[in-house]
Amino acid sequence: MRYFIWTEGCQMNAADSRRLARSLENLGYEPCAKIDDADVIVLNTCVVRQSAEDKAIGRLSSLKSLKREKPQLIINLMGCLVGVHGNPALQKRFPWVDVFSAPSDPQPLLDFLTNRLQAGQAEHWRQNIDLMLDEEFGVAVAGEQRAVSENLPVVLGCSHACAYCVIPLKRGRERSRDAQRILRDAATFAAQGVREIVLLGQIIDRYGLDLPGSPQLPQLLASLSEIPEIKRLRFLTSHPNWMSDELIASVAELPKVMPHIEVPIQAGDDGVLLAMRRGYTNQQYRELVAKLRERIPGVSIATDIIVGFPGETEAAFQKTYDLLADLRLDVAHLARYSPRPGTYSARELPDDVPAEEKMRRFRLLEDLQEGILRELNETFLGKHVPVLFEHRVKGRWYGRTPTNRIVFVDSEKDLTGQEYQVKIGWTGPWSLVGSLESSA
Repeated sequence: MRYFIWTEGCQMNAADSRRLARSLENLGYEPCAKIDDADVIVLNTCVVRQSAEDKAIGRLSSLKSLKREKPQLIINLMGCLVGVHGNPALQKRFPWVDVFSAPSDPQPLLDFLTNRLQAGQAEHWRQNIDLMLDEEFGVAVAGEQRAVSENLPVVLGCSHACAYCVIPLKRGRERSRDAQRILRDAATFAAQGVREIVLLGQIIDRYGLDLPGSPQLPQLLASLSEIPEIKRLRFLTSHPNWMSDELIASVAELPKVMPHIEVPIQAGDDGVLLAMRRGYTNQQYRELVAKLRERIPGVSIATDIIVGFPGETEAAFQKTYDLLADLRLDVAHLARYSPRPGTYSARELPDDVPAEEKMRRFRLLEDLQEGILRELNETFLGKHVPVLFEHRVKGRWYGRTPTNRIVFVDSEKDLTGQEYQVKIGWTGPWSLVGSLESSA
Protein backbone atom coordinates (compact mmCIF):
# COMPACT_ATOMS: atom_id res chain seq x y z
CA MET A 1 0.00 0.00 0.00
CA ARG A 2 1.38 3.39 -1.00
CA TYR A 3 0.64 7.01 -0.13
CA PHE A 4 1.29 10.43 -1.68
CA ILE A 5 1.07 13.73 0.23
CA TRP A 6 0.86 17.09 -1.54
CA THR A 7 1.61 20.01 0.77
CA GLU A 8 0.98 23.69 0.17
CA GLY A 9 1.69 26.61 2.48
CA CYS A 10 3.60 27.26 5.66
CA GLN A 11 6.14 25.32 7.70
CA MET A 12 3.35 24.30 10.06
CA ASN A 13 1.67 22.47 7.16
CA ALA A 14 4.98 20.84 6.30
CA ALA A 15 5.30 19.61 9.89
CA ASP A 16 1.72 18.30 9.81
CA SER A 17 2.43 16.39 6.59
CA ARG A 18 5.60 14.84 7.95
CA ARG A 19 3.76 13.74 11.08
CA LEU A 20 1.02 12.12 8.99
CA ALA A 21 3.57 10.46 6.69
CA ARG A 22 5.31 8.82 9.63
CA SER A 23 1.98 7.67 11.04
CA LEU A 24 1.10 6.05 7.71
CA GLU A 25 4.51 4.37 7.48
CA ASN A 26 4.12 2.96 10.97
CA LEU A 27 0.91 1.38 9.72
CA GLY A 28 2.69 -0.27 6.80
CA TYR A 29 2.21 2.28 4.01
CA GLU A 30 5.10 3.31 1.78
CA PRO A 31 5.60 6.69 0.07
CA CYS A 32 5.50 6.90 -3.71
CA ALA A 33 6.86 9.52 -6.08
CA LYS A 34 3.90 9.67 -8.47
CA ILE A 35 0.40 10.59 -7.39
CA ASP A 36 -1.10 8.13 -9.93
CA ASP A 37 0.60 5.22 -8.15
CA ALA A 38 -0.85 5.97 -4.70
CA ASP A 39 -3.52 4.07 -2.82
CA VAL A 40 -3.96 7.01 -0.43
CA ILE A 41 -3.67 10.64 -1.55
CA VAL A 42 -3.53 13.50 0.94
CA LEU A 43 -3.87 17.16 -0.08
CA ASN A 44 -2.67 19.34 2.82
CA THR A 45 -3.96 22.78 1.94
CA CYS A 46 -3.37 26.48 2.65
CA VAL A 47 -5.85 29.36 2.26
CA VAL A 48 -3.82 32.29 3.61
CA ARG A 49 -3.79 33.74 0.09
CA GLN A 50 -6.41 33.35 -2.64
CA SER A 51 -3.73 31.95 -4.95
CA ALA A 52 -3.00 29.12 -2.49
CA GLU A 53 -6.70 28.28 -2.19
CA ASP A 54 -7.12 28.32 -5.98
CA LYS A 55 -4.17 25.96 -6.34
CA ALA A 56 -5.68 23.55 -3.80
CA ILE A 57 -9.09 23.60 -5.50
CA GLY A 58 -7.47 22.98 -8.87
CA ARG A 59 -5.47 20.04 -7.56
CA LEU A 60 -8.51 18.58 -5.84
CA SER A 61 -10.65 18.91 -8.98
CA SER A 62 -7.99 17.12 -11.03
CA LEU A 63 -8.36 14.03 -8.81
CA LYS A 64 -11.96 13.42 -9.84
CA SER A 65 -11.00 11.47 -12.96
CA LEU A 66 -8.37 9.46 -11.06
CA LYS A 67 -10.97 8.48 -8.47
CA ARG A 68 -13.29 7.39 -11.28
CA GLU A 69 -10.53 5.17 -12.72
CA LYS A 70 -9.56 3.79 -9.29
CA PRO A 71 -12.68 3.64 -7.09
CA GLN A 72 -10.67 2.02 -4.28
CA LEU A 73 -8.41 5.10 -4.10
CA ILE A 74 -8.67 6.98 -0.79
CA ILE A 75 -8.52 10.79 -1.00
CA ASN A 76 -7.98 12.88 2.12
CA LEU A 77 -8.44 16.66 2.10
CA MET A 78 -6.56 18.18 5.04
CA GLY A 79 -5.52 21.56 6.37
CA CYS A 80 -6.82 25.09 6.32
CA LEU A 81 -9.22 24.59 3.43
CA VAL A 82 -11.15 22.29 5.79
CA GLY A 83 -10.50 24.28 8.98
CA VAL A 84 -11.01 23.30 12.60
CA HIS A 85 -14.81 23.58 12.35
CA GLY A 86 -15.16 21.56 9.18
CA ASN A 87 -16.70 22.71 5.91
CA PRO A 88 -19.92 20.91 4.86
CA ALA A 89 -19.98 22.82 1.58
CA LEU A 90 -16.73 21.11 0.57
CA GLN A 91 -18.27 17.69 1.07
CA LYS A 92 -21.08 18.57 -1.32
CA ARG A 93 -18.74 20.16 -3.84
CA PHE A 94 -16.19 17.33 -3.82
CA PRO A 95 -18.05 14.05 -3.20
CA TRP A 96 -15.05 12.04 -4.43
CA VAL A 97 -13.14 12.99 -1.26
CA ASP A 98 -13.32 10.23 1.36
CA VAL A 99 -11.91 11.99 4.44
CA PHE A 100 -11.82 15.63 5.57
CA SER A 101 -9.22 16.51 8.23
CA ALA A 102 -8.63 19.69 10.20
CA PRO A 103 -5.13 21.20 10.37
CA SER A 104 -2.67 19.23 12.54
CA ASP A 105 -5.14 16.37 12.90
CA PRO A 106 -4.16 13.05 11.29
CA GLN A 107 -6.74 11.05 13.24
CA PRO A 108 -9.69 11.18 10.76
CA LEU A 109 -7.61 9.52 8.05
CA LEU A 110 -6.05 6.97 10.41
CA ASP A 111 -9.48 6.09 11.79
CA PHE A 112 -10.91 5.76 8.27
CA LEU A 113 -8.13 3.38 7.25
CA THR A 114 -8.51 1.35 10.44
CA ASN A 115 -12.26 0.95 9.99
CA ARG A 116 -11.67 -0.73 6.62
CA LEU A 117 -9.68 -3.56 8.23
CA GLN A 118 -10.78 -6.84 9.72
CA ALA A 119 -11.43 -6.83 13.49
CA GLY A 120 -8.14 -8.34 14.72
CA GLN A 121 -5.93 -6.28 12.43
CA ALA A 122 -7.94 -3.15 13.20
CA GLU A 123 -7.36 -3.54 16.93
CA HIS A 124 -3.60 -3.77 16.38
CA TRP A 125 -3.71 -0.63 14.24
CA ARG A 126 -5.78 1.26 16.80
CA GLN A 127 -3.15 0.56 19.46
CA ASN A 128 -0.45 1.88 17.12
CA ILE A 129 -2.53 4.95 16.30
CA ASP A 130 -3.09 5.74 19.98
CA LEU A 131 0.66 5.52 20.58
CA MET A 132 1.49 7.71 17.58
CA LEU A 133 -1.03 10.38 18.45
CA ASP A 134 0.32 10.46 22.00
CA GLU A 135 3.85 10.95 20.63
CA GLU A 136 2.53 13.79 18.45
CA PHE A 137 5.19 15.37 16.21
CA GLY A 138 8.01 13.16 17.46
CA VAL A 139 6.41 10.00 16.09
CA ALA A 140 9.21 7.79 14.79
CA VAL A 141 9.59 5.24 12.03
CA ALA A 142 11.95 2.39 12.83
CA GLY A 143 15.36 2.95 11.27
CA GLU A 144 14.40 6.35 9.87
CA GLN A 145 17.02 9.03 9.25
CA ARG A 146 15.32 12.40 9.54
CA ALA A 147 16.29 15.61 7.83
CA VAL A 148 19.09 17.63 9.44
CA SER A 149 16.65 20.47 10.21
CA GLU A 150 13.14 19.69 11.45
CA ASN A 151 10.13 21.91 12.20
CA LEU A 152 8.56 21.34 15.62
CA PRO A 153 5.17 23.02 16.30
CA VAL A 154 4.90 24.32 19.86
CA VAL A 155 1.94 26.73 19.54
CA LEU A 156 -1.09 25.70 17.50
CA GLY A 157 -3.67 28.19 16.25
CA CYS A 158 -3.82 31.90 17.05
CA SER A 159 -6.04 34.22 19.08
CA HIS A 160 -4.66 37.58 17.91
CA ALA A 161 -7.11 38.05 14.99
CA CYS A 162 -5.34 40.53 12.72
CA ALA A 163 -7.90 42.06 10.35
CA TYR A 164 -6.66 40.22 7.26
CA CYS A 165 -5.69 36.85 8.77
CA VAL A 166 -7.73 33.67 8.37
CA ILE A 167 -5.55 31.54 10.66
CA PRO A 168 -7.71 31.96 13.81
CA LEU A 169 -10.75 30.84 11.79
CA LYS A 170 -8.99 27.90 10.17
CA ARG A 171 -6.60 26.69 12.88
CA GLY A 172 -8.56 27.72 15.95
CA ARG A 173 -7.61 29.50 19.15
CA GLU A 174 -4.06 29.63 20.41
CA ARG A 175 -2.97 26.42 22.17
CA SER A 176 0.49 25.85 23.59
CA ARG A 177 1.68 22.25 23.60
CA ASP A 178 2.90 20.66 26.82
CA ALA A 179 6.61 21.34 27.38
CA GLN A 180 7.39 17.73 28.29
CA ARG A 181 5.85 16.51 25.04
CA ILE A 182 7.91 19.04 23.11
CA LEU A 183 11.11 17.92 24.85
CA ARG A 184 10.23 14.30 24.15
CA ASP A 185 9.63 15.09 20.47
CA ALA A 186 12.95 16.95 20.31
CA ALA A 187 14.80 14.02 21.89
CA THR A 188 13.26 11.69 19.29
CA PHE A 189 14.37 14.06 16.55
CA ALA A 190 17.91 14.17 17.95
CA ALA A 191 18.14 10.37 18.15
CA GLN A 192 17.24 10.18 14.46
CA GLY A 193 19.90 12.57 13.21
CA VAL A 194 18.26 15.99 13.51
CA ARG A 195 20.80 18.68 14.34
CA GLU A 196 18.61 21.80 14.07
CA ILE A 197 15.10 22.30 15.43
CA VAL A 198 12.85 25.14 14.29
CA LEU A 199 10.10 25.86 16.81
CA LEU A 200 6.85 26.93 15.14
CA GLY A 201 3.94 29.08 16.28
CA GLN A 202 1.77 31.74 14.69
CA ILE A 203 2.95 34.00 17.53
CA ILE A 204 5.76 31.88 18.91
CA ASP A 205 6.66 34.47 21.59
CA ARG A 206 3.37 33.71 23.37
CA TYR A 207 4.32 30.09 24.03
CA GLY A 208 3.13 28.94 27.47
CA LEU A 209 1.05 32.02 28.30
CA ASP A 210 -2.17 29.97 28.03
CA LEU A 211 -0.87 27.17 30.28
CA PRO A 212 -0.74 28.08 33.98
CA GLY A 213 2.61 27.10 35.45
CA SER A 214 4.11 26.32 32.04
CA PRO A 215 7.61 27.43 31.08
CA GLN A 216 7.59 30.19 28.49
CA LEU A 217 9.66 30.38 25.33
CA PRO A 218 12.95 31.50 26.97
CA GLN A 219 12.80 28.59 29.43
CA LEU A 220 11.81 26.15 26.68
CA LEU A 221 14.80 27.24 24.59
CA ALA A 222 17.08 26.72 27.58
CA SER A 223 15.74 23.19 28.15
CA LEU A 224 16.07 22.25 24.47
CA SER A 225 19.65 23.57 24.50
CA GLU A 226 20.55 20.79 26.93
CA ILE A 227 19.97 18.06 24.31
CA PRO A 228 23.59 17.25 23.33
CA GLU A 229 22.94 16.22 19.72
CA ILE A 230 21.05 19.40 18.84
CA LYS A 231 23.45 22.00 17.49
CA ARG A 232 21.05 24.78 16.55
CA LEU A 233 17.67 26.15 17.61
CA ARG A 234 15.47 28.63 15.77
CA PHE A 235 11.92 29.89 16.30
CA LEU A 236 9.26 31.67 14.28
CA THR A 237 7.14 33.71 13.89
CA SER A 238 7.48 36.55 16.40
CA HIS A 239 5.15 39.52 16.93
CA PRO A 240 6.54 42.97 17.81
CA ASN A 241 4.25 43.25 20.84
CA TRP A 242 5.43 39.97 22.39
CA MET A 243 9.18 40.09 21.75
CA SER A 244 10.21 40.43 25.40
CA ASP A 245 13.56 41.50 26.79
CA GLU A 246 13.89 38.03 28.35
CA LEU A 247 13.44 36.38 24.96
CA ILE A 248 15.95 38.72 23.35
CA ALA A 249 18.40 37.86 26.13
CA SER A 250 17.89 34.16 25.44
CA VAL A 251 18.88 34.62 21.80
CA ALA A 252 21.90 36.67 22.85
CA GLU A 253 23.08 34.33 25.60
CA LEU A 254 22.18 30.77 24.60
CA PRO A 255 24.86 29.56 22.14
CA LYS A 256 22.56 27.11 20.38
CA VAL A 257 19.85 29.70 19.65
CA MET A 258 20.66 31.20 16.28
CA PRO A 259 20.79 35.01 15.86
CA HIS A 260 17.93 35.15 13.38
CA ILE A 261 14.57 36.74 14.22
CA GLU A 262 11.42 36.62 12.07
CA VAL A 263 9.26 39.55 13.17
CA PRO A 264 6.75 40.93 10.63
CA ILE A 265 6.00 44.65 10.18
CA GLN A 266 3.28 44.06 7.49
CA ALA A 267 3.06 47.78 6.60
CA GLY A 268 4.97 50.96 7.28
CA ASP A 269 2.03 53.35 7.61
CA ASP A 270 0.45 53.79 11.05
CA GLY A 271 -3.05 54.17 9.62
CA VAL A 272 -2.73 50.90 7.69
CA LEU A 273 -1.25 49.15 10.75
CA LEU A 274 -4.23 50.34 12.79
CA ALA A 275 -6.66 49.05 10.18
CA MET A 276 -4.78 45.76 10.15
CA ARG A 277 -5.18 45.53 13.95
CA ARG A 278 -1.49 44.93 14.43
CA GLY A 279 -1.16 46.88 17.67
CA TYR A 280 2.07 48.84 17.12
CA THR A 281 3.42 51.77 15.09
CA ASN A 282 6.15 52.34 12.54
CA GLN A 283 8.30 53.96 15.22
CA GLN A 284 7.81 51.14 17.70
CA TYR A 285 8.91 48.62 15.09
CA ARG A 286 12.00 50.69 14.29
CA GLU A 287 12.84 50.82 18.00
CA LEU A 288 12.47 47.05 18.27
CA VAL A 289 14.86 46.52 15.35
CA ALA A 290 17.37 48.88 16.96
CA LYS A 291 17.08 46.97 20.27
CA LEU A 292 17.60 43.62 18.55
CA ARG A 293 20.69 44.87 16.75
CA GLU A 294 22.11 46.38 19.94
CA ARG A 295 21.57 43.32 22.13
CA ILE A 296 22.30 40.57 19.57
CA PRO A 297 25.42 41.55 17.60
CA GLY A 298 25.22 40.40 13.99
CA VAL A 299 21.54 39.45 14.23
CA SER A 300 19.63 38.93 11.00
CA ILE A 301 16.01 40.06 10.88
CA ALA A 302 13.27 38.85 8.58
CA THR A 303 9.94 40.59 8.05
CA ASP A 304 6.62 40.14 6.24
CA ILE A 305 4.97 42.89 4.21
CA ILE A 306 1.51 43.02 2.64
CA VAL A 307 1.00 45.55 -0.16
CA GLY A 308 -2.37 46.87 -1.28
CA PHE A 309 -4.25 46.49 2.00
CA PRO A 310 -7.60 48.34 1.93
CA GLY A 311 -7.02 52.06 2.24
CA GLU A 312 -3.30 51.93 1.40
CA THR A 313 -2.66 55.13 -0.54
CA GLU A 314 0.47 55.89 -2.50
CA ALA A 315 1.72 57.95 0.44
CA ALA A 316 1.03 55.09 2.83
CA PHE A 317 2.89 52.66 0.57
CA GLN A 318 5.83 55.07 0.42
CA LYS A 319 6.20 54.79 4.19
CA THR A 320 6.54 51.02 3.82
CA TYR A 321 9.11 51.51 1.09
CA ASP A 322 11.04 54.02 3.20
CA LEU A 323 11.00 51.74 6.25
CA LEU A 324 12.44 48.83 4.27
CA ALA A 325 15.04 51.10 2.69
CA ASP A 326 16.05 52.54 6.08
CA LEU A 327 16.16 49.32 8.10
CA ARG A 328 17.84 47.18 5.42
CA LEU A 329 16.48 43.93 6.80
CA ASP A 330 17.93 40.58 5.83
CA VAL A 331 14.71 39.02 4.51
CA ALA A 332 11.41 40.50 3.36
CA HIS A 333 8.58 38.08 2.59
CA LEU A 334 6.26 40.03 0.28
CA ALA A 335 2.59 39.42 -0.49
CA ARG A 336 -0.25 41.18 -2.27
CA TYR A 337 -3.40 41.58 -0.18
CA SER A 338 -6.27 39.26 -1.00
CA PRO A 339 -9.48 39.29 1.10
CA ARG A 340 -10.10 36.03 2.93
CA PRO A 341 -13.71 35.06 3.70
CA GLY A 342 -14.67 35.53 7.33
CA THR A 343 -11.92 37.98 8.22
CA TYR A 344 -12.66 41.50 9.45
CA SER A 345 -11.08 43.17 6.43
CA ALA A 346 -13.10 41.04 4.00
CA ARG A 347 -16.34 41.89 5.83
CA GLU A 348 -15.80 45.56 6.60
CA LEU A 349 -13.12 47.04 4.31
CA PRO A 350 -13.36 47.51 0.53
CA ASP A 351 -10.59 45.90 -1.51
CA ASP A 352 -9.91 49.25 -3.13
CA VAL A 353 -6.36 48.91 -4.46
CA PRO A 354 -6.45 47.64 -8.07
CA ALA A 355 -4.63 44.37 -8.80
CA GLU A 356 -2.19 46.04 -11.19
CA GLU A 357 -1.31 48.63 -8.55
CA LYS A 358 -0.71 45.90 -5.99
CA MET A 359 1.67 44.24 -8.42
CA ARG A 360 3.49 47.52 -9.13
CA ARG A 361 4.06 48.10 -5.42
CA PHE A 362 5.09 44.48 -4.96
CA ARG A 363 7.70 44.80 -7.72
CA LEU A 364 9.07 48.03 -6.27
CA LEU A 365 9.66 46.38 -2.90
CA GLU A 366 11.00 43.25 -4.55
CA ASP A 367 13.59 45.23 -6.51
CA LEU A 368 14.51 47.28 -3.43
CA GLN A 369 15.01 44.19 -1.29
CA GLU A 370 17.08 42.41 -3.93
CA GLY A 371 19.47 45.36 -4.00
CA ILE A 372 19.67 45.44 -0.20
CA LEU A 373 20.42 41.72 -0.02
CA ARG A 374 23.06 41.95 -2.71
CA GLU A 375 24.88 44.62 -0.71
CA LEU A 376 24.45 42.86 2.65
CA ASN A 377 25.75 39.57 1.27
CA GLU A 378 28.77 41.24 -0.33
CA THR A 379 30.05 41.96 3.18
CA PHE A 380 30.62 38.20 3.61
CA LEU A 381 33.04 37.97 0.67
CA GLY A 382 36.36 36.52 1.84
CA LYS A 383 35.09 35.88 5.36
CA HIS A 384 34.83 32.58 7.24
CA VAL A 385 31.38 31.54 8.48
CA PRO A 386 30.11 28.39 10.23
CA VAL A 387 27.72 26.42 8.03
CA LEU A 388 25.51 23.47 9.04
CA PHE A 389 25.07 21.29 5.95
CA GLU A 390 21.75 19.59 5.21
CA HIS A 391 21.78 17.88 1.79
CA ARG A 392 22.95 18.07 -1.81
CA VAL A 393 21.27 20.29 -4.38
CA LYS A 394 22.27 19.68 -8.02
CA GLY A 395 25.60 18.20 -6.95
CA ARG A 396 26.50 20.91 -4.44
CA TRP A 397 26.15 20.77 -0.67
CA TYR A 398 23.47 23.06 0.75
CA GLY A 399 23.80 24.55 4.22
CA ARG A 400 22.95 27.63 6.25
CA THR A 401 24.83 30.10 8.40
CA PRO A 402 23.66 31.04 11.91
CA THR A 403 21.92 34.06 10.35
CA ASN A 404 20.05 31.71 7.97
CA ARG A 405 21.93 32.59 4.80
CA ILE A 406 22.11 29.80 2.24
CA VAL A 407 25.62 28.59 1.37
CA PHE A 408 26.70 26.14 -1.32
CA VAL A 409 30.03 24.28 -1.45
CA ASP A 410 31.58 21.56 -3.58
CA SER A 411 32.88 18.57 -1.65
CA GLU A 412 33.32 14.84 -2.12
CA LYS A 413 32.73 14.30 1.61
CA ASP A 414 29.36 13.43 3.08
CA LEU A 415 28.58 16.69 4.89
CA THR A 416 25.10 15.70 6.10
CA GLY A 417 24.54 17.15 9.57
CA GLN A 418 28.11 18.42 9.82
CA GLU A 419 29.14 21.97 10.68
CA TYR A 420 32.20 23.41 8.94
CA GLN A 421 33.90 26.74 8.62
CA VAL A 422 33.45 27.98 5.06
CA LYS A 423 35.38 30.71 3.29
CA ILE A 424 32.97 32.70 1.11
CA GLY A 425 34.23 33.21 -2.43
CA TRP A 426 31.09 34.42 -4.22
CA THR A 427 27.98 36.30 -3.14
CA GLY A 428 24.60 37.00 -4.67
CA PRO A 429 21.31 38.32 -3.31
CA TRP A 430 19.88 34.88 -2.52
CA SER A 431 22.88 32.69 -1.68
CA LEU A 432 26.61 32.46 -1.04
CA VAL A 433 29.22 30.04 -2.44
CA GLY A 434 32.31 29.03 -0.54
CA SER A 435 34.94 26.39 0.17
CA LEU A 436 35.50 24.22 3.22
CA GLU A 437 38.18 25.35 5.65
CA SER A 438 38.02 23.20 8.79
CA SER A 439 35.63 21.36 11.08
CA ALA A 440 33.77 23.75 13.40
